[in-house]
Amino acid sequence: MRTGKTIWIDLDNSPHVPFFAPIIQELESRGYSIRLTARDAFQVKELVDLYHFDCKCIGRHYGKNKFLKLLGVLIRALQLFPVIARNRPDLAVAHGSRAQLTLATALRIPTLHIGDYEHATGWAVIHPSWVMVPDVIPAEGIREPGDRILRYPGIKEDVYVPAFKPDPAIRRQLSLSEDDIVITVRPPASEAHYHNPLSDVLFNATIEFLSRNPQVKMVLLPRNQRQSEAIEKSWPQLFAAGRMIIPPHVVDGLNLIWYSDAVISGGGTMNREAAALGVPVYSIFRGKTGAVDRYLSANGRLVMIETAEDLPAKVRLVQRDRPEVPDGAQRPALCAIVTHIVNVVNRGRKKSALPKSV
Repeated sequence: MRTGKTIWIDLDNSPHVPFFAPIIQELESRGYSIRLTARDAFQVKELVDLYHFDCKCIGRHYGKNKFLKLLGVLIRALQLFPVIARNRPDLAVAHGSRAQLTLATALRIPTLHIGDYEHATGWAVIHPSWVMVPDVIPAEGIREPGDRILRYPGIKEDVYVPAFKPDPAIRRQLSLSEDDIVITVRPPASEAHYHNPLSDVLFNATIEFLSRNPQVKMVLLPRNQRQSEAIEKSWPQLFAAGRMIIPPHVVDGLNLIWYSDAVISGGGTMNREAAALGVPVYSIFRGKTGAVDRYLSANGRLVMIETAEDLPAKVRLVQRDRPEVPDGAQRPALCAIVTHIVNVVNRGRKKSALPKSV
């Protein structure tokens, strides 16, 4: 039965596509209409096509320069205006889309901002109606009043990992043999506002460390074409020898992680996906460590690499004992997030009527 309510979801970055897929499915099953937009950046468009979403791709990434970033947000908000203003949705939901927040605030559409990294910078003037974060992030780390904060258990990757079904064909597609030690490597987000150049130093040290083991095959997942070209230019001999591979097309990130023996990443999402799947994972991210990563590290699910000397001391280059299938048990994060969204869309801005956790 249709509810008559419309929820606008904006996919601003590539991790948002798999994250919102089960949320969209669950909301639609409950009778809510979904209006979907996306930004053409970081393989978002390719992932939208992979998931067969009915989605309008609007706007692009404007690079690392802070002024151009701000300009890009305003331009994209204007580009979204004719799509959204014609039939205003009842709620705008995103995992950190500044353009959506800007436009929705101007149009007086209630907003729900989901986040899992408390050190990400937001707008100084514009604030969302609601903020939703994992339980492990302390209240003092969130720059919003306590009565606007909603919480969910676990980590955001728990939302979609339980539905994952492995496909062993990926190893054949990438010319990986059963004898290879497969290490998936994600470079740092060099254009992000929180980027620390020390992450680049660790990334270079990681490639040199891995290259010394002839049994290791590295699968690189660059964030954009510019980063891909820079990597190919830096290590041509490893590409020529087949020791380093960049997939020629978008691959299912969870599937690649599952068939890897370890993950070394300069970004949060792939680290947490590996942790959620039980795959050994090492973080070379050198920005401010968020509460989620501290939680995973304290529980032995994530190893922090802080110096080049940590690589040989902490990283185990061995084939992992992979189960036939991952743990597909449902986790409470999806239900909690959908329940919060439903409560918000049905109550609008009446903040006091909502529970902080589910």
